[in-house]
Amino acid sequence: MSRMQALTVALEHAEKERDAALLVMQRAAAQLDAAQRQATQLHDYRAEYQQRWSTQFKREGTIDILHCYQNFMARLNTAIEQQQRIAEQARLGHQRAQEALMERETRAASIRKLIERRAAEQALAQGRHDQKATDEQASRISWASRAHLLTA
Repeated sequence: MSRMQALTVALEHAEKERDAALLVMQRAAAQLDAAQRQATQLHDYRAEYQQRWSTQFKREGTIDILHCYQNFMARLNTAIEQQQRIAEQARLGHQRAQEALMERETRAASIRKLIERRAAEQALAQGRHDQKATDEQASRISWASRAHLLTA
């Protein structure tokens, strides 16, 4: 296997890894979005619930209802805190996935650049070889025509 073939295989492998990392990052972004939406919904629901019951308690309320309200708010606050932790974990997962994607993109770009550089070097070497062959041919023709003139 030539060096260029090996680099091409390496590039294909790096691009597959990059594509896989992109899918992981997209999934992580979707999970982060869902977790943040859920946290926002819980937060909004708590604010709405507090507002509704605040109005209710201004009119009337018993101790039993107040205890139920306080217990429910405690469970709701726990749920919000838990969802915020889930959202933070999702954010960290998304960040790690982005970093992995950047790593793989950089690797693929590096290999692609190396292939371009090697191709340019080969083209330059081939151009020099062709120029040398052309110069030698021109020199032979010149020597042949001089030799022909001297013998004539």
